Order: sequence, then structure tokens, then C-alpha cells
Amino acid sequence: MRLSNLADYAVVTMSAAARHCGGGRTSAAELAAETGLPVPTVQKLVSKLSSAGLLRSTRGTGGGLQLARPAAAITVADIVEAVEGPIALTACVEGAECSVEHECSVRPHWPVVNEALRGALAAIPLTQLARIEEVA
Repeated sequence: MRLSNLADYAVVTMSAAARHCGGGRTSAAELAAETGLPVPTVQKLVSKLSSAGLLRSTRGTGGGLQLARPAAAITVADIVEAVEGPIALTACVEGAECSVEHECSVRPHWPVVNEALRGALAAIPLTQLARIEEVA
């Protein structure tokens, strides 16, 4: 399994936003500059992440972006699902048609696999990703 570029960029963007916690608000342009991502991409991500309740945007003087909840309460699973939707390794779990559905003995087990994957991503808080490692 590989995350889409947009999901990867969402994790990078949220990590950068988390580093601003306690330091006021930031902007999409600032996040783009910090991450090296194009401004339009970050703006698209900000929209998705705000809709998912992970970022909060305030307009006007002193406005900008900030995390909608503490970084410790946001996980990689939350970020990926904000961009990709529910975490699922196969489309059949989401009701998509499958040519071998009537013969498949594995289909009933995919929800367990998907939940294990989601659980692993949910165990990684944004605080862990936002740490700035000191260079020795």
C-alpha cells in the first residue's frame, strides 16, 4: 500500500502546522514555504483538513491557520482519512463490485485487516511527527 501524494503532503503540512502550536497562527503560504510544497497544493489541503475539523481558519487581522485541536489528539489516521476517506486496502470492503465476490473466502476478513492498519496509523500522534530533531 502506498499513500497518494496528496495524503503524504497532508501529513507534511499538518506536521509543519503543529510546529506553530503556541506560536500563533500561520498561513498557507507560510506552510508552503516551510514544506517546499506549491501554494495551490497547500491551499487545497487546508480546505480538506479544515473540512475534516483538523485545521481552523480565522479571517481578518490576526487571522490565519491553527490546529483545530491539540496536536496530541490528531493522528496520522485522521490526516490520511481527511484526504483519502476511510482507510481500506481493498475496494470490495467499500461495496465496489468484484468479479470473484461470490467465490471469495477472504472478503469477510478484510475489515479486520483494515482496522489493524487504521489502528497502527491512529497510534502515531501528530506530536511525534512534528518533533524537530536536533542535528548533532
